[in-house]
Amino acid sequence: MQRLGVHCSIAGGIDLAMERAKALGCTTIQIFSHNPRNWARPSIPHGSLQRFKELRKLYDIEPVFIHCSYLINIASEDRSVRRLSTKMLLWELETAELIRGDYLILHPGSSSHNESRGRERAKRILKSISELKVWGTKLLLENTAGERGDISSTIEDLAELLEASGDLGGGICLDTCHAFQAGYDLRKKEEIERLSELIKKTIGQKRIKVIHLNDSKKDYGAGVDRHEHIGKGKIGEEGFRTFLNHPDFRGIPIILETPKRTEMDDVRNLKKVKNLLSL
Repeated sequence: MQRLGVHCSIAGGIDLAMERAKALGCTTIQIFSHNPRNWARPSIPHGSLQRFKELRKLYDIEPVFIHCSYLINIASEDRSVRRLSTKMLLWELETAELIRGDYLILHPGSSSHNESRGRERAKRILKSISELKVWGTKLLLENTAGERGDISSTIEDLAELLEASGDLGGGICLDTCHAFQAGYDLRKKEEIERLSELIKKTIGQKRIKVIHLNDSKKDYGAGVDRHEHIGKGKIGEEGFRTFLNHPDFRGIPIILETPKRTEMDDVRNLKKVKNLLSL
């Protein structure tokens, strides 16, 4: 079964995200567990949490992906930022376990002066967190767009970080817009094949646990993270048709993070993907 969903808002209560997913016909979901743009760590009301779990089972929405705060940067040169980031990541993991989320998705961060040193800082933090306990929710590391200082824009980068994560590391989240921006041309069958073989060699195909399916507003290799509606950006409809129907990527859960300018945007993007997949 091809699981397909979108990032759903938790406004008004975490349980309402499940209602929104069901209304859209989603079979998987991604949420934030809190406001991702501040350091606050709020509690989730018990009733809302229980209703979330009940609706998940009732609607058969699986897996549940939770996206980390955008503020987390475990590669930062700034010790105070790393300290705050580590505390937030620990809280995110504990909260994800409370929600019974299957996976927590993390952008590992960036280092403005030296990417290699930043990656080493991130690896130390991931290793230390992995050794604290046996985590029920597993961490997925997301590829980034190759912006200045990114420590996780290549498959090799992700493999290195994933290895440091030990048993905590569940695999990767592959973002199509980010990959396209970082130098993986998803418009071309031979480049998709090259990406697939590289993943098999370094990470393992089965460790791609979710695909963030996003078109790209910017042209290939620009290193700029700007999402666009499916088929309306520089990857384009034919690029997505080729990518989505490649046997190594078919069947992996898909989450859309496309723009939400109107209430119908998710409806149109989901319909487009279903058509490309012939669902």
